[in-house]
Amino acid sequence: MRGVNRVMLIGNLGKDPDVQHLEGNIAVAKFPLATTETFKDRSGKLVSQTEWHTVVLWRGLAELAQKYLHKSSLVYIEGRLRTRSWDDKDGNRKFATEVVGDNLIMLDKRMDSNSSSSEGGGIEGMGGGDMPMGDPSESLPF
Repeated sequence: MRGVNRVMLIGNLGKDPDVQHLEGNIAVAKFPLATTETFKDRSGKLVSQTEWHTVVLWRGLAELAQKYLHKSSLVYIEGRLRTRSWDDKDGNRKFATEVVGDNLIMLDKRMDSNSSSSEGGGIEGMGGGDMPMGDPSESLPF
């Protein structure tokens, strides 16, 4: 039986996307994404719990992120988990688990110049998020 590696997140960017271009002018964007869950504990007190995720977008999605996303943007990201490893300058093995996005939907409210009211997102990016072929253990340039 085949496995399933699927992640769906709705959260806010922790900082502006860091976009770089690799050989062949392939764009790659990386940014932290915060997801917050709120629940009541046993005493009825409201508790918020925030998790931070590292999101990586490739090609067209990276360019979309560079153009439209900024710190605090609310987004829906769909993708898969990818763990990579490398040796630091002291020879210690390091690991990072990232969400490689395949789909991006911007959920921020936007102001329409023809209307005084706000509407939801509306700009979607699908596909173009696949990593280039090669050794998945290679580290990203940032």
